Amino acid sequence: MTPEARVKNSVKKVLAKYGEELDAFWPVQNGMGTPALDCIICYCGYHIEVETKAPGKKPTPRQEITIAKKEKAGAKVFVIDGDEGCAQLDAYLSQIKNAIVTLRAMHKTAGL
Repeated sequence: MTPEARVKNSVKKVLAKYGEELDAFWPVQNGMGTPALDCIICYCGYHIEVETKAPGKKPTPRQEITIAKKEKAGAKVFVIDGDEGCAQLDAYLSQIKNAIVTLRAMHKTAGL
């Protein structure tokens, strides 16, 4: 398994914790069409994208352009090359989960 594949597996383990409210799409690029990052996520209505790299590697110039476009459109983008990046993604998803739980409780209390 390549170093980048190990990072992808770590990201997949983080995502699996969030159940059916999280949809993750891992496009397979073949050089045709619009470039995409490694993983496109929708979680409770939030748009998140992940670019995985082998430890210590950085995005290519083309990937940097794609990242900038995604961020300008409102996506939260993570470039993950190891455990620290996975922890940051997990913390972000956890914040969303906690906020949604709070909002649902408020709606239930209000009878909505």
